[in-house]
Amino acid sequence: MSIYLDVIWLLNFSFDLFLLLLTAIALKRKIFKLRILLSALLGSSIVLMMFSPLAFIATHPIGKMIISMMMVLLAFGFKRFRYFFQSLLTFYFVTFMVGGGMIGAHYFLQVEMSYLDGVLMTNSTGFGHPISWLFVLIGFPVVWIFSRNRLEGLEAKKIHFDQLVTVTISVESTQFTLNGLVDSGNQLFDPITRSPVMIIDTLKAQNYIPKPLVNQAIQDDVMKSMSESGNESHPWEHRVRIIPYRVVGSEHQFLLGFKPDEVWIETKNEKIKVHKTIVGLNRTKLSSEDEYECIVHPKMLQGQSIEHVS
Repeated sequence: MSIYLDVIWLLNFSFDLFLLLLTAIALKRKIFKLRILLSALLGSSIVLMMFSPLAFIATHPIGKMIISMMMVLLAFGFKRFRYFFQSLLTFYFVTFMVGGGMIGAHYFLQVEMSYLDGVLMTNSTGFGHPISWLFVLIGFPVVWIFSRNRLEGLEAKKIHFDQLVTVTISVESTQFTLNGLVDSGNQLFDPITRSPVMIIDTLKAQNYIPKPLVNQAIQDDVMKSMSESGNESHPWEHRVRIIPYRVVGSEHQFLLGFKPDEVWIETKNEKIKVHKTIVGLNRTKLSSEDEYECIVHPKMLQGQSIEHVS
């Protein structure tokens, strides 16, 4: 079997380069092009070492670990141990993630590809089967792009879930709890009392709200629905508020809401009692994935912190 060492080295150099770039993206680290290139050269040197008296280093797990640590040091430097350890673990993580994706795609498509002592090679005589090389050259960038997008998506998801809270609303003898999203874009206030308005998914809480109020709130024209059902009374009549709001491309619209007795917001670290707020009843679904049932006004988090959650 003929082995084209230069082609195999170039392939592994490219892989190491992309893996280091993906590590930098995952860690939000500044990319120094020269350091990344030198680190990729160091990593790909394992191919040349396999055909030298240093082959035992290139094939032994401890030798591979030492080389990977040197690669991370060269690419990202050493500020403190935690900084270095985080870089190293992330580099291993993206390597296993991308490598696992390639192996999974390989078994799915049954393309000729194998690993020899940790070095990616093709199973064919001479330069390699054109289909297998096409898979490697196209498949790796595709898996790399997919992995990068998933990492960015996970980061966005983490930020999103860091903003999720538990909201408990009390009205007379009725109490119900919803998952809430703290949204800085919500700047809705009651025009009379200047109370911040939180918005809830009406249908998610309809079992706790008087039915006449629910029927009015879910109509497209709130004012019309209130005038048509004027004779239909309910125990929360004195709590009802009408909040005007405006959206892009539409004229002034109205949101039906009510004044609760108490609202408690529980974050990861504390439990907050909100002294003044209005609960707006939204007629449409707030989250397509049911991650939250209400949108919390950021001003509501400035209430009194009652206790710290351990």
